[in-house]
Amino acid sequence: MQGSARRRPFPAAAPGSPQPPGPLYPSRHGAGKNEDTFKTSQFHLDLWFYFTLQNWVLDFGRPIAMIILPLEWFPLNKPSAGDYFHMAYNVITPFLLLKLIERSPKTLPRSMVYVSIIMFVMGASIHLVGDSVNHRLIFSGYQHHLSVRENPIIKNLKPETLIDSFELLYYYDEYLGHSMWYIPFFLILFIYFTGCFTPVEDESRMPVAALLLMGPSSLYYWYLVTEGQIFILYIFTFFAMMALVMHQKRKGLVLDSNGLFLFYSFIITLVLIAVWVIWLWNDKILRKKYPGVIYIPEPWAFYTLHMNNLHAGKESF
Repeated sequence: MQGSARRRPFPAAAPGSPQPPGPLYPSRHGAGKNEDTFKTSQFHLDLWFYFTLQNWVLDFGRPIAMIILPLEWFPLNKPSAGDYFHMAYNVITPFLLLKLIERSPKTLPRSMVYVSIIMFVMGASIHLVGDSVNHRLIFSGYQHHLSVRENPIIKNLKPETLIDSFELLYYYDEYLGHSMWYIPFFLILFIYFTGCFTPVEDESRMPVAALLLMGPSSLYYWYLVTEGQIFILYIFTFFAMMALVMHQKRKGLVLDSNGLFLFYSFIITLVLIAVWVIWLWNDKILRKKYPGVIYIPEPWAFYTLHMNNLHAGKESF
């Protein structure tokens, strides 16, 4: 009888052919939902450590390496040591950001992530060229605390159209390059942050390693915001994070250890920026270069204004 007939199983699919949906072959959408539901979050010590280390060495350390290493090793018409640091940063940072997104307990919009990574690499590469030339101009007497046209080595150039070329270089370095670099960077961090919520109170605790990494991480974000002149982008990202935290709290969700690490790092960064601004509040020369309502001097402008004598002493030996 048909009622007692045994059900035939799905036939074996040929290699490479799509599997039929069902209990034996769950759909990808179903797997994504189960993953969001059951996947727990642990503090990503390895990723955050590598992320902080390469930020300090390859980003913050690149202009320092350019100044410290002998000029004979890297002539002014060749890439400097800092340029090679920057090249490594442009490769390693997108990789770490992608690995961070992969570790998220929540399925995140991959298309937005991939477009952001592409924009990040383009912006960082544009910045590599402009920053390489601008920093090597220090050896010729360029002063970062002055505008392009006010620099003694620039304003006497002939023909005067060369000054326009240097202003274009400055625009690619400080405006276009920074925008295409930092906007995707903070967007990826915020996208990752949206997946850092959990209903489990025990996961909302940071290990000791996270507390130790918070200081170097916050200090690097301070350098990123001040040197990149991206306070507006940073503060809007921070406000969006605060709004999301309050919204998720109404649902009974709290930040996990990774979300707390990122959120507290941004809070400490804001405190460091406030201390930096208060310290240099009455600096008339820096005030002239940063005349807007938001007064946040760049660390390298401070260096060429107040600490350039150290570099001059080095050159005299």
